[in-house]
Amino acid sequence: MPSKSTSRRLISYAMVYKFRIIGALLILCVAVGAELCGPFITKMIIDEYLKEGATELSPILGLLGIYLLLLVVGSISTFTQSYMLQSTALQIIKNMRMDLMSHIQRISLRYFDSTPIGQVVSRIANDTEAVRDLFMSFMATFVVSFVHLIGIYTALFLLDTRLALLCLILLPIFALIMKIHLKYSKIYITIMRARLSDMNAKINESIVVMPIIQAFRREKKTIDEFEELNDDRYVNQLKQFRVYSLSSRNIVGTIGSLVMAMVIWYFGRDALQATISFGVFYAFGDYVGRIFQPIIGIFDQMTNAQRAFVSAEKVFAIMDIEGNEVEKTDQVKRPEGVVKFDNVSFAYKEGENVLKNINIEARKGETIALVGHTGSGKSSIMNLLLGFYEPGEGQISIDDRDITTYSKQALRKHMGIVLQDPFLFAGDIKFNVSLYNSDITIDRVKKALQDVGAAPFIEQLPNGYDEPVVERGSTLSSGQRQLISFARALAFDPSILILDEATASIDSETESLIQQALKVVSEGRTTFIIAHRLSTIREADQILVLHRGEIVERGNHDELMALEGRYYKMYQLQKGGEKKPAVVGGVVKA
Repeated sequence: MPSKSTSRRLISYAMVYKFRIIGALLILCVAVGAELCGPFITKMIIDEYLKEGATELSPILGLLGIYLLLLVVGSISTFTQSYMLQSTALQIIKNMRMDLMSHIQRISLRYFDSTPIGQVVSRIANDTEAVRDLFMSFMATFVVSFVHLIGIYTALFLLDTRLALLCLILLPIFALIMKIHLKYSKIYITIMRARLSDMNAKINESIVVMPIIQAFRREKKTIDEFEELNDDRYVNQLKQFRVYSLSSRNIVGTIGSLVMAMVIWYFGRDALQATISFGVFYAFGDYVGRIFQPIIGIFDQMTNAQRAFVSAEKVFAIMDIEGNEVEKTDQVKRPEGVVKFDNVSFAYKEGENVLKNINIEARKGETIALVGHTGSGKSSIMNLLLGFYEPGEGQISIDDRDITTYSKQALRKHMGIVLQDPFLFAGDIKFNVSLYNSDITIDRVKKALQDVGAAPFIEQLPNGYDEPVVERGSTLSSGQRQLISFARALAFDPSILILDEATASIDSETESLIQQALKVVSEGRTTFIIAHRLSTIREADQILVLHRGEIVERGNHDELMALEGRYYKMYQLQKGGEKKPAVVGGVVKA
């Protein structure tokens, strides 16, 4: 059975449209009532036709007219309630999907660090669709079945009280069967939904890293891993079908046959002792046969209902993750760009610090470079500055204000970032620079692209700035994508600019263009540069050398070269072991 929390939250979504749902269910009751009157009308027609000496057709024609009217009313009511319930269910799922998508934007990056993207996609796409079946099918089936059973048993008691009492025994029998069915079926459905998420995650991962898979000939291993997940889902699906087959139509049909035999025996025995009405016999047999239709209907929808509840629990599990509200930033004042790290320590996993006692002070307009081997903590410092993570100890401030007092949107409003692996969205080039920001005009887009040196190659494209860009920009070279990503950051005119290995994927000619653009755009703007290529940071105001999460050296290029420490060795290694630079008048001539 679903948890009370899940049930309450599903009900809360439905309550938004409670009047439409109630109206649809009332119309549904009318449709069911019209249908259940059919056997009674048929009984009356038979009795009227078999009445001794009956010569008038008008009573029979009148009853036929009523019967046809009930058919029309039932048909119209069925269509109306079906349309109302389905449209309402679609609206409920639309709202749920938007709530889930909105909440994902508020969740900390820590969640995405440990959760495969495919699983998140599965929650938004597949699990919400499964919940739709609960509102669209199960609700209507449950109400129809409930009303059917009430109507059928009412008719049975009117026809024959003793036999109707015996038929009441069927309800607890079916309730017991249903309880057993739910107990075992949920186990397999839960595993099936989990494997579906795992399969989506594996598909997503395979598509993203397809060049690596093919380059290292991992196709067979990838298929085997997917097949293992697929087989596990298949096995559990077979087990669930086995439970369904044994506990639904099979057992219900068997019990139904036995009950019908009992009805025939009961009326046949009475026929030997006294004359019975053929109409009563027909009507009772018809109603008894109808008892099993709603029971089978509930069993048929039980699997969908369980799948929906399991999916709903997974959807609400994401929505229960703590997130930060997306706030408006229209009135956020542009900061000067004075950045301070005061004894900051940080760990992705508790007890395993990746940053230890970091102290940085960047004045307005300064360029700060972070260098160090992979894993030294460079990107972690920038992740903290951007508010993607919270420091375990210490404080980070901008203009002497603790960044934890800003909303995440206000903090990032005047920051720009260029990553080592630039991401371009599906759209066109001008969109990938402006991201539909109404404050960024086409002229501003062109100027940003001109400043980074991207305008010449863009203007040579068939559609220029309107050139379509596929997802991830795979039709452009890595250097071209990086330049567009760089222009995107500049177009937003940040007071703090972060370049995270931004020149790592760029050739020497493109790098020189960016170096020229940097001299223009860094004027009056605090710039943080994470770089492996030390030649790109020679002009930085401060160079911070990190090693195992600590700053082991700091100073400008000349000062660090004079120290002949870690930075000096890194620089010499990249320059190919050049001869030790001469020192003239205390100044290193590199």
